[in-house]
Order: sequence, then structure tokens, then C-alpha cells
Amino acid sequence: MARDSIVILGAGIIGLNVALELSKRGYGRHVTVIAKDLPGDIHVDYTSPWAGANFSGISGNDPNALRWDKAGYLALMQLIDRGAEEAKYLAKTQSTEYWDDEPNPNKIRSVSEYLRDVQVIPKTDLPEGVAFGLRFTTITLNAPAHCQYLMSLLSRPSYGSVKFIRREIGSIDDAFISSNTKIVFNCVGNKARTLAGVQDAKCYPTRGQIVLVKAPAVKENMMRHGKDYETYIIPRPSSDSTVILGGYLQKGDSDSRIREHETRSILQRTGDLLPVLTNGETKVLKVAVGFRPSREGGARVERQDIQPGRTVVHNYGAGGTGYQAGMGMAQDAVELARDILDSLGEVSKL
Repeated sequence: MARDSIVILGAGIIGLNVALELSKRGYGRHVTVIAKDLPGDIHVDYTSPWAGANFSGISGNDPNALRWDKAGYLALMQLIDRGAEEAKYLAKTQSTEYWDDEPNPNKIRSVSEYLRDVQVIPKTDLPEGVAFGLRFTTITLNAPAHCQYLMSLLSRPSYGSVKFIRREIGSIDDAFISSNTKIVFNCVGNKARTLAGVQDAKCYPTRGQIVLVKAPAVKENMMRHGKDYETYIIPRPSSDSTVILGGYLQKGDSDSRIREHETRSILQRTGDLLPVLTNGETKVLKVAVGFRPSREGGARVERQDIQPGRTVVHNYGAGGTGYQAGMGMAQDAVELARDILDSLGEVSKL
């Protein structure tokens, strides 16, 4: 079969995870990734590099979200435990998370089954205004470095020499780049709302503003899930003490301009949450805006047979959970196409 038998549309963390899952199953030599933006690019519409990138309680409570979170956490932790190449920019990090309102009990029950070192924080130890708290070992990722490294790994012969092409696609039909293309994995993120042949009206951007700082004293992950805000402190592994501070979850807001009052609010809230940030060593490096690719009702992982010999597997709408749920979503997406993949002939697994 040809190199372009499988096309992945999009090279954010969702598309990269699909490529990695296919490579692990031995299909790397059949894969071409097509995207307008590739790892290493800096553009407001290319969401993945701006992410705080950790495992947290920010995701939903529906069965799919709970299942993808579990699969993602276990897969990422396994990579770290065995010292896999893909874990170079991942780290186990102590985490404390607070909720201003009681979280969904199904969510807490689910995560408590698999999170490492998990413990409920006693009510007497909670900050003022906090209803529930949890401590556990989380996974933090250096988002831009991780994406660039995954592309580098996937390009190696041992991973199938996955091909990456910079190209803007006008419609889902255009992703079938030759008569050899049997399946397209649609991982276009925010573009799913406007891409011809998809045009999913349930999709919308969720604006976030973050502050990248150098903060050598920060060694832990901290988050506070508020009624109308998100505050988070996420150290980036292998990054010379850089830390992501946030943030905002502004549904439907596509304003790419930096708002100074939001920067001040982020610095104030994160300093209150973790006072060591105010020790005089913290240095602001950059302020940035990004748009989480969100979707009403949760992410879409679904197969669509367009015509005989042409299949699309949609995999988009993860919002702010692409790094924690993406590997679980990729497993489901690839499984949906198992019959087509089986027809590609012999494979050589990693």
C-alpha cells in the first residue's frame, strides 16, 4: 500500500497522538500528516503550543470524557515508567487541585480508581471559599517541545517514516490526496466549524490567556476550578524553570488581543494560590492567547463512510483536554478504522 493510504488532517496534539497510535500498531509507513501549521510554528490559531499541558480535573463528567482521561493518564504514565522515547518532555509532578463547588461525584470516583498517590484534602485544610480538594501525582508536559519531538520521532524509520506536509485543505474531500487514500483522520480542531464537508455548528473556540514565567522555586502543579474562572500553575518539564500561569475559559471568544487586566488577574490569582511565586524570583517571559477547540456535548470521535473506499474518522473538539485525553481518543479513533487498517497488509509494530 502507498504512503498516503492513511491521511491525518491536523498536526496538533490530537493529530500527533493518532499518528503515534498508528505507528505503534505498525501503520506508520502508510501515514501522511497534512496541516497548515506544524510543530515549531507559533500562530494564535495553532492551539497546541500554548497549552499548559497537564492532567487535571478540568475535563467533563460524561462517560467518554472519564474513559478518555483514564486511558490517557495510564498511557502517559506508562511511557514515563518505562523511559520511552515519547516521554522525553513528560514528568511526574505533585499536584493539588481545588474546586469552589463540589465536583461531580462520578468524576471523583472515577479518577480515584487510577490516579497515583490520590488523597482527598481534609475540609479543615482547604483555603477559604474552597469546597473540595484533591492531591495526587499528575503528569505535566512541555507542550511545544513535546509536539516537536513527537514529529521528529514519527519521522524516523523505526516509527514508519511518517510523512509531514504543510498544506491548507479547503474541504474534507481534499484530504483524500490520491486514489490510494482509504481513510482520513479528521483532527482539525477549531477549523471543524468551517471546513467544507464537516462544518460542525457545535464547535466553538474557548479563549485562554496565559503568562509564561521563569520561576525556579515552583516544583508543583496547582489548580483552582472556580465558578467563573480557572487558576493554574503548571511547571514545564525540561524547560529551564519555565511555568505556565493561567487563566481563562472564555466560551465563544475569538479575540486574539492580549488583555492587560487579565494578565494582572492571572499574576494575582496564581500568587495567592502559590505564594512562592511572589518571592521576587519570578520573571514574566511572555503573555499569549490561544483558542481551545471546544464542542457542545464533548469531543467527536466518530466514523463516517463517505462512499465505498473512502472513510473519515472524526477526532476533534477536545477543548482544553487534548493532552490528557488525546491518547485515549486516538485509541478509539484508530479502533474505529480497524477493518480498513487490516486491509493494508502486513505491519511491523514498534
